[in-house]
Amino acid sequence: MKAASITDYRELARRRLPRFLFDYIDGGSYAEVTLGRNIADLEAVALRQRVLRDIADIDLSTNLFGQRLAMPVALGPVGLAGLNARRGEVQAARAAEAAGVPFTLSTVSACPLAEVTAGARAPIWFQLYMIRDRGFMIDLMQQAQAAACPVLIFTVDMPVPGTRYRDYRSGLAGAPGLGGSLRRFGQALTHPRWAWDVGLWGHPHHLGNVVPVLAGKTGLNDFFAWMRDNFDPRTRWDDLDFVRQHWKGPIVLKGILDPEDAREAAARGVEGVIVSNHGGRQLDGVASSARALPAIADAVGDRLTLLADGGIRSGLDVVRMLALGAKGVLLGRAWAWALGGAGGAGVAHVLDLLAAEMRVAMGLTGVTRIAEIDKHIIAKGGEEWAETR
Repeated sequence: MKAASITDYRELARRRLPRFLFDYIDGGSYAEVTLGRNIADLEAVALRQRVLRDIADIDLSTNLFGQRLAMPVALGPVGLAGLNARRGEVQAARAAEAAGVPFTLSTVSACPLAEVTAGARAPIWFQLYMIRDRGFMIDLMQQAQAAACPVLIFTVDMPVPGTRYRDYRSGLAGAPGLGGSLRRFGQALTHPRWAWDVGLWGHPHHLGNVVPVLAGKTGLNDFFAWMRDNFDPRTRWDDLDFVRQHWKGPIVLKGILDPEDAREAAARGVEGVIVSNHGGRQLDGVASSARALPAIADAVGDRLTLLADGGIRSGLDVVRMLALGAKGVLLGRAWAWALGGAGGAGVAHVLDLLAAEMRVAMGLTGVTRIAEIDKHIIAKGGEEWAETR
């Protein structure tokens, strides 16, 4: 199968990856209502087609947090992504570097920070959770700053992990001990390409950044136990002071859906927020990112750099998010599917597709610069929440 779109890479990943890994990427929480809304609400944003506008010179470049980017796109943090292909985060970081966009490494990546930064010359962004072990947080921030990571993505919508039925059904979660290991091993055997590329040659199979605090226990069951025990449900806004004390660059809060929270973030002095519902993986039934974005842009768009994720499946969707008020977007499943389906070459192809699709969408809406994309390219009546802008 030759992939022509991001959704084609979803199918390639489904074929190549063991079920427990594919469902981890693909699934959401509970009945996956919000997961579906992320896609449907973004697709429903109608744009104005304009003609005879001289679109011969289209420029996708932009600036975010002092960085010049080839387009307003970053690869967002995806946990366990390095298991989708051999040393997967390194491959993805190299593809992002070649495309001129940032790669964001998750705290719970398979490849440790040092390995990824050694494998890619361009500086990467780093993602962090608020966890109980503050000393471990300080150590990670120090490592990221020593590696010249310019931006800290601080995830704030995960004081407790969401309930993801697919992970229980697949055996990724809730399947401890030998029985769970054999179940996952059996799934790997039915996907020989992955078993050869990653299972046999992709060692070590553990979460590189978390290894120092797992005391030698590096299995998936140990990881999920660590997550349950270490995410901090007592986290408050005042804890941002702790993060700021130990991080000297831009801090971007990931997981903002409410304008009041966005205003509080601005008051606390962070540099940006990511309008996000964690890809529909936390609280099911909340608003889509596309629906939440315009009100947040109205509330703090002149005070913070707004990014968004959730439901982006094409360059057209990137343009839609920008029209709704974002200055840039983060990809999650899109690059994880591509990595799982075709490795780093798949990630590079997805980024090429996005750029080409953005050029078409911009040209047919009559804009040639990223700064020209705003609410005025949304068709009247296209969606009621967009009309408020």
